[in-house]
Amino acid sequence: MPTPSDPANSDAPTGHRIAKLLARAGVASRREIERMIEDGRVALDGKVLETPATILRNLSGVTVDGQPVAAAEATRLFIYHKPTGLLVTERDPAGRPTIYDRLPPELPRVVPVGRLDINTEGLLLLTTDGGLKRQLELPSTGVERAYRARTYGQVTQQQLEHLADGIEIEGMRYGSINANMERRTGANAWIEMILTEGKNREVRRVLEHLELQVSRLIRTRYGPFLLGDLAPGEIGEVKQNDLVNFRKWLDSPRRGHVADEPQVVVEARKSARARPQPTAEPQGRLRVARPPSAPRKPREEAPRDPAAAPPSNARSARGDRPRDTLGAKQTSRSAAGRPGAELRDRGTSRPNTGRPTKGPADGRGRPPRGGKR
Repeated sequence: MPTPSDPANSDAPTGHRIAKLLARAGVASRREIERMIEDGRVALDGKVLETPATILRNLSGVTVDGQPVAAAEATRLFIYHKPTGLLVTERDPAGRPTIYDRLPPELPRVVPVGRLDINTEGLLLLTTDGGLKRQLELPSTGVERAYRARTYGQVTQQQLEHLADGIEIEGMRYGSINANMERRTGANAWIEMILTEGKNREVRRVLEHLELQVSRLIRTRYGPFLLGDLAPGEIGEVKQNDLVNFRKWLDSPRRGHVADEPQVVVEARKSARARPQPTAEPQGRLRVARPPSAPRKPREEAPRDPAAAPPSNARSARGDRPRDTLGAKQTSRSAAGRPGAELRDRGTSRPNTGRPTKGPADGRGRPPRGGKR
């Protein structure tokens, strides 16, 4: 039986599959590269490759669509706050918007780690290394994903704790889920769910199985990478030393132990904001651009005659306030209600009808205390 040191094993191929090398170079994902090879878009030294099982040590002489492939650069990892309404795919046959329509144009070629459906928002990892993407997606890696779901319906913490044993829904087996109720107001609740598999629509299917309606779903963490204070549509890049430490942890025997995960933070200097989503113009309304109006000329006042008398309401030289005259809202009736005011001060008189008149006592049409009604 040949051993690794036998000559029989000396001719064993060394290197990596071309799909893996191209994925590491950031050309595309492995599956996409396999489709590109089937379409005859990948060549080696001018000869079109027919199988993705080709073993190479490097990408020397490899071309994609006639263009040579550059050597792989240092791996970069970005954290993107995906908003709702975007698909995590490169193109959509139905023409719906994708994340690539909103990413800044200065970003390098990146591939998403995992997927979020069109109605789910939150943390989405983007990397230039297809090998890192695959390593993070495999359930055997044990990288946790944390979600927060806003639900409507009745559920107890005991029901959520049963999810730790896994659950089977319509023939699909889901692994252990750590679910906890954060807070509840009536039938509305926020539930945190932590899992390691990340199957298609897993969180929504499990919650719907518990007869809960999910109105909002946010991914807040992927492994040690946190969403933090990134606003929807913003992108932050993970620092290189943190990324190196994380990859060492992935290759270590302690992988899968959350307590040993490196502390990874998003770089304080955020990348450029993603392109904003265009807003549709309201139907039935037409906006017409108005020409800029000419600036108004200052109002010119006629020169005053120094010999003319000052206006009646002007302040005196001592700075006293001018004495106000009775206006439309200050009538003789309200004036009489002030202490010390009498109707005769205005030179008016009323016939004695025997009815109580306003007096200085209270001004509410009642005679002074002790008087006869």
